[in-house]
Amino acid sequence: MPKNSDQHTEEESCSVCATDIFAEKEPLWKQREVLTIAIAGSVLGIGVYVDFMLLQHMVAQGLYLIAALVAGYRIITKGIQSLARRRLDMNFLMVIAATGAFAIGHGEEGASILLLFSIAEFLEDYAGERARESVGALIKLAPETAIVIRDGTEKIVHAHEVAVGELVVVKPGDKIPVDGVVVRGTSSVNQAPITGESVLVTKTRGDEVFAGTINGEGYLQVRAIKRSDETILSKIVQLVDEAQREKSPTEAFIDRFARYYTPTVIGLAALVVVIPPLLLGLPFNEWFYKGLVLLVVSCPCAMAISTPVSMVSGLTSAAKNGVLIKGGSNIEKMQTINAMVFDKTGTLTEGKPEVVDIISMNEVPEQELLQIAASLESLSSHPVADAIVTCAAEQNIALMQVSEFKSLAGKGLIGTVDGRTYSIGNRSFFAGLIIDVPEQIERLENEGKTIVLVGVDSRIVGVLGLMDKTRDMSVDTIKALREKRIRTVMLTGDNERAARAIANKLTIDEYYANLLPEDKVAQIESLLKKYEYVAMVGDGVNDAPALAKAQVGIAMGAIGSDVAIETADIALMRDDLSKINYLIDLSKKTMSIVKQNISASILIKASFAVLTFPGIITLWLAVAVGDMGLSLAVILNALRIGRKILARRR
Repeated sequence: MPKNSDQHTEEESCSVCATDIFAEKEPLWKQREVLTIAIAGSVLGIGVYVDFMLLQHMVAQGLYLIAALVAGYRIITKGIQSLARRRLDMNFLMVIAATGAFAIGHGEEGASILLLFSIAEFLEDYAGERARESVGALIKLAPETAIVIRDGTEKIVHAHEVAVGELVVVKPGDKIPVDGVVVRGTSSVNQAPITGESVLVTKTRGDEVFAGTINGEGYLQVRAIKRSDETILSKIVQLVDEAQREKSPTEAFIDRFARYYTPTVIGLAALVVVIPPLLLGLPFNEWFYKGLVLLVVSCPCAMAISTPVSMVSGLTSAAKNGVLIKGGSNIEKMQTINAMVFDKTGTLTEGKPEVVDIISMNEVPEQELLQIAASLESLSSHPVADAIVTCAAEQNIALMQVSEFKSLAGKGLIGTVDGRTYSIGNRSFFAGLIIDVPEQIERLENEGKTIVLVGVDSRIVGVLGLMDKTRDMSVDTIKALREKRIRTVMLTGDNERAARAIANKLTIDEYYANLLPEDKVAQIESLLKKYEYVAMVGDGVNDAPALAKAQVGIAMGAIGSDVAIETADIALMRDDLSKINYLIDLSKKTMSIVKQNISASILIKASFAVLTFPGIITLWLAVAVGDMGLSLAVILNALRIGRKILARRR
């Protein structure tokens, strides 16, 4: 049934439907390029048999010509186009070499040149496609259809037809088709396609879920909050695609180099053909052949693909591990970073206080002290109150009835518990009641802790110390950075004592406290002058100006945050600080392989060029080893980037 124009427009607007990552590919053996190579190779093989076994040289030359035209049709076309544009490329080099080989009676080598070069180009394209498919295979987890509830009944529609606000049914084992909020049901969800995490996440009413993630054993009803082309998944598709097209400084340099390199090589080959016969009286055919070999040997194929194929491999490896990198330039920058700056709250810490000290003044036991404090605080909505109530719940302490409750905003609470009137609050609250404050409090405050005092009548009966909880991976992350000799810096709006306590606990090299957002930007500018190569990790929203100022801005916990994904250079899809060291390892490994590939290309090409003059290198050997073989080696070396990093981290 033909589609109407409205349907067509809607599907084109859906970024997931539109991207060619999801296009169904033909089996390898059915692809046109493979069939072309197979036919050309067969004709060439028959030609060699006719030439050297049946000794039918002229018939063989005709077969060689057919093989050359079949294998090299696209190469010849591109070569002629490059000549017309006056920007000579590798295709033009191959056309000259093949034409010259036929001209001096080496048709088998002319056909071999075009056949082997077409194989090399196919391998390059295949490697790039495989790299894209490695992301596409994960992203394709998003289903094309969704079950929506319309007019009280379930209806199957295309995912891009789901409107914001509609209810979507997700059955056990199904893939979640939209970004939305759970309104009914509880289930475990596999978020690996978005965050790279292997642990299932429990989702219940009020929790956010994301397109492309996989529902577990439960039944869920989800209210859509975004269209299919606005989901986190669709943004990842778009940004990975854009990142693969962006050139890193090394890629840009190689491109500029190749632009001038090719004409230079043609000029040198021409000198090799002309000078020895004219000035030294050497055989023209011999030096013409050597000139052709030099052309092929000097073809910069492997060098040209060494950087992009490595960058694409690095980008897709990161995406599969829940790290979204916006372009190869950021991979390249990460290897040079010598100072890593962290925002404190929400990055190194969870931004949620927890009770870490309970000090009784002997009159009230610690457990009873916590029970009284939690009973009073249960009637308050302050974050500190939540921490105290949570602490009591974790210890299975039951709350008591509170009467005559009063709340003094910003200071404390008063209430009667079990017939006695208790006061709970900060130091200034008790100073107003003219109650002596215990000396132990000074020590807790010097450790950067928030102090909550519990008093009865005219005396303090206990002290609770609270502190922002550090993330589980903070200590290990900072330690690993120090082992890499990367300076660690913390920026925070907290007071000096709180900042010093966290910095000491995590062994951070430098910290700067009492900073407003604009102060953080100024501090980044100062650190750039001091260390030159600075990256910053923050939440991507509140820290956006400072992240933008750093050489590389890394937003943490970007899942569900459009702003974080769009503003940061690198987005960690979940709150996992271990990804910072993964990033640095990935950057160094990627750039190491880029250097290996470029060095190998130059070394092997130079060696083959030197061996051309004594006649050791033939045309087919120059293409098979110096071009196709080297290109294949470069590709395989690049594709091991992700596997190498993952294996080492396990």
